[in-house]
Amino acid sequence: MASTYLAPDKTTQLLSDLEVRAAWLYYIEGLTQERIAHVMTISRAKVIRLLAAARDGGIVRIRIEGRGTEQIALERKLVVAFDLSDAIVVPAPSDDAEIPTVVGHAAGTYLSDQMRDGLSLGVGWGATLNMSLKALYSPPFARLSVISLLGGMTHSRAVNPSAVARRMADALGADCFQLTAPLFVADGEMRAALWAEPGLHELLERARRVDLALVSVGDVSKEATLFREGMLPQSQLSSLRKAGAVGDVLCHFIDTEGRIVDHPAKQRVIAVGLPDLRRVPKIVIASGGRRKVGAIRAALKAITVSVLITDEAAARGLLDMR
Repeated sequence: MASTYLAPDKTTQLLSDLEVRAAWLYYIEGLTQERIAHVMTISRAKVIRLLAAARDGGIVRIRIEGRGTEQIALERKLVVAFDLSDAIVVPAPSDDAEIPTVVGHAAGTYLSDQMRDGLSLGVGWGATLNMSLKALYSPPFARLSVISLLGGMTHSRAVNPSAVARRMADALGADCFQLTAPLFVADGEMRAALWAEPGLHELLERARRVDLALVSVGDVSKEATLFREGMLPQSQLSSLRKAGAVGDVLCHFIDTEGRIVDHPAKQRVIAVGLPDLRRVPKIVIASGGRRKVGAIRAALKAITVSVLITDEAAARGLLDMR
């Protein structure tokens, strides 16, 4: 089943009244393109262009709801196997490079449905969460807040944790709170000094009190965003693996049992700690791909996850690991 939402966001305000009217008549009132052309006294070709502009410009956002029986069966098995409150499984794309797109879209749709007045949302980072931004939609809610759960990068990237939180807040019309510090600092002494700063300490306390946290899971490979984007040098992959790391949550590296590994990186990261994350009432993990199965499994042990959003291949891999 497909449903359509006309997003009353800032983008809509900048687009022409003609695009909005054509979109309304077509998607909401169900008029044919030919009938719209007659009502608006324009050509059918003009109607087609207006509708295309409305989709491309974000006036119209189309959601596809409903999944196959195999996906539903996988969801129920995941819920039982890993003691989840819910699971969402999307079709595995033919190209692994599209996994962040399909899982991210499902995460954005799910997150949009969770919005309510006064909600505080903690946000992680990564390619999947970055792609979730494209599927976000939300009517206006009062007192929404988005809090970044980890520091940022000193150079701008699309997957910069700070950018993800800010763009998510913009999409939801929410206040944004960011940990204004580097994701990784020189050493543990500098990390302790930064956390002692009143401003950062206040943000940490706010992050600890979020109602819902949306995070992704990274693996320990050169394809992982953390290493591909240069937050950590690939030269550290060997020592991390030697320490037992199979993945990370908020850049905290964990072993197969979900325990933080003994590695210098743990003294340098500026992020909400996993003990604090475990206390969040509702944690959503959005991550997929066969490559990440071991990392996702470890994350499910490391934190108390309420909802898992993943793809079919990862879902089957997780169930095979039980």
